[in-house]
Amino acid sequence: MTVGYSKKFKRQYKKLPKSIQDKFNERLIIFLNNQRNPSLGVHRLHGKLKNLYSVKITGDIRAVFDEIDSDVIEFVAIGSHSELYT
Repeated sequence: MTVGYSKKFKRQYKKLPKSIQDKFNERLIIFLNNQRNPSLGVHRLHGKLKNLYSVKITGDIRAVFDEIDSDVIEFVAIGSHSELYT
């Protein structure tokens, strides 16, 4: 699987505490091995973010990604639930 990162994602990621960055990297490894791992809570979004997906990083931090095709995804945003969905 090929993984890309939008400019917005990179900017948001840099602002996160190191502990959250590390947690994202851990969760990314799990995601790449098994997108359907229940601990990731991957689900399709609705409303203005329809056609995008969310993956749970911590209790409140989510990473949003777009599935470009069956083997390519791009992370487009990362942040707290309230930052991303309001």
